[in-house]
Amino acid sequence: MSNTLLELSHISYRYPDGSIGLDDCSLRIARGSRNVLIGANGSGKTTLFQHSNGLLRAQAGVVRYDGKEINYGRAGLRDLRGKVGMVFQNPDHQLFSASVQEDVSFGPLNLGLDMATVRQRVASSLQTVGMTEHADKAVHNLSFGQKKRVCIAGVLAMEPELLVLDEPMAGLDHAMQKELMAVLDGLHQRGITLLLATHNIDFAYRWAEHIHLMAAGRCTASLNAAELGEHATALTAVGLPLPEVIKLHRGLVERGMVPATPAPRCANSLLGLLTTLNIAKEIP
Repeated sequence: MSNTLLELSHISYRYPDGSIGLDDCSLRIARGSRNVLIGANGSGKTTLFQHSNGLLRAQAGVVRYDGKEINYGRAGLRDLRGKVGMVFQNPDHQLFSASVQEDVSFGPLNLGLDMATVRQRVASSLQTVGMTEHADKAVHNLSFGQKKRVCIAGVLAMEPELLVLDEPMAGLDHAMQKELMAVLDGLHQRGITLLLATHNIDFAYRWAEHIHLMAAGRCTASLNAAELGEHATALTAVGLPLPEVIKLHRGLVERGMVPATPAPRCANSLLGLLTTLNIAKEIP
C-alpha cells in the first residue's frame, strides 16, 4: 500500500475560454494526513480539486490515486468518486433532494447498495455531523451551516478514503466553524484523509499537517506545517504573510521571555506557554 494516496503529476488544464486552470501542477497527498491548499482567488484550488475525483480531465500530465492512473471510463470514475468525496463551497450547488435523508441516500443508492445498508450509512453519516434530528426536514429550510453538514454527510455515506472540501469555512460564523472543525477532526481520527482549501493562513498553521501553496495554476510549495516559520519567502511569493502567532512568538523570544522551541501553533498554545512560565500575569 502506497503512502501517497493522491498524486497530480505535471497537470495542465485550460478552460474553453482559454483561461488557465492548472499549469504544470504537481501535488502529493499522504494517506491519513490533514492538508490545506491555500492561495488567492483564481490560483487554481477549485480546478485542482475537480481533477482529484475526475470532474475535470487533465489535458496534460497524470492523476494517480493509490498509485494507479485514474480510469476515466464510467466504472473507473464511479469507483474513484466512491473513494474521493468532494464538498463544494456553496452547498446549494450540491443539495438537490427534497429532504435531508433523501439527499444523503442518493450516493449509496447509486452504488447499488441494498436498502438496509443504505439506511445504516445514512443514519451513521447524519450522526457523525450532528444532523440526526433533522433527517426528515426539507433541505430548503436548513441554515447555511446545516446545509454544509448535510453535504458532508452525503459524501460520508459513500465511505470515502479522501475528503476534499472547497472553502468549508466560507459563510460560517465562528460557532459554526468550530462545530465543523470538530466534525473534521473526528473524521481524521477515523483514518479519513482530509484536503481543504482556505484563505486563512492562521487556521492553516493551527490545523494542518501539510500546507500546499497555490499561485497561477501551480502548486509552488508543499510544506510541513510545523516548519512554516522557516518558509517566509515561499509565503511572500504567493502573497501570504506569516501566521500572527509566529510573529508574536518571535517577538517574545527576542525579548528573552519565552524559549524558541517548541513553537506554539495558535494563540491558545502561546497563552498556555506564557501561563506556564508565569509571564501572562506580568503582561498588561
